[in-house]
Order: sequence, then C-alpha cells, then structure tokens
Amino acid sequence: MTTWTPEDLVLLTGSESLVLTAGDVGPPGVEIGMVLVCGELYVRAYRGVRSRWYQAAQKHSHGQIRVGAVTRDVLLETRDTRPASEIDAAYRNKYGQVAGPLAASPAAHAATIRIDPEPSSNGATGLSR
Repeated sequence: MTTWTPEDLVLLTGSESLVLTAGDVGPPGVEIGMVLVCGELYVRAYRGVRSRWYQAAQKHSHGQIRVGAVTRDVLLETRDTRPASEIDAAYRNKYGQVAGPLAASPAAHAATIRIDPEPSSNGATGLSR
C-alpha cells in the first residue's frame, strides 16, 4: 500500500470534501465528505452498498479523486477497512451532528471505502496539479 505524502495530508485535512470518480471513464464523479484516520483516507456511501458510486468503486477498484484543483489517481479498497468506531469518531469530529445519520448508520458502515494513492510509473505518490 502506498501512503499519502505530508503535502497530500495537509490538503486533505484542510478540505471538507472531495470528488470521487470510480473506474477509467464515466460520469464526472460524486462530491462526498471524507475523513482521515491514522493517515488513511475514508469515504462512506450513506445510502449503503446499493449506491451507484459504491458499486462502481467495488467493480473497478481504482479511480480518481479531485480536491479543489488537485487530481490524483487512486486505489479503492472496499474490504478490510479500519474498525467502524474509529471512522465514526472521525466523521463526528469533522462534521458534527450531521455525521450521525449520514455516515454512522449500518448502511454507511457496510459501504466504507479506503482510498489509497496509486503509485505512478515513476514512483511518485503526491497529488498532481
């Protein structure tokens, strides 16, 4: 697994959301709230595993994220994610009361995605501008 650079972590920490596109082509992506837990990036589909974009992430296992003007190729892991309680706490800390119904429901727990940076062919791992 490739890790986020310190610069990536600063950008991600300072952002409320990102735009996620699963696969190589398709719709322009979905804007979604995200959290960092121990340097790992997570998103949840509050509508659960039937969410169209969650299913696309599960099918393709890769895609892109956009944070502001910065775009990054990523790997999308839908299995073996961190314990739900740690991610729940990160959502509550970042988004307050709204996090409960949107990100801490059983449906959202089942649709958790860890987003990892995809290593480039030259070994670089940072978000590109």
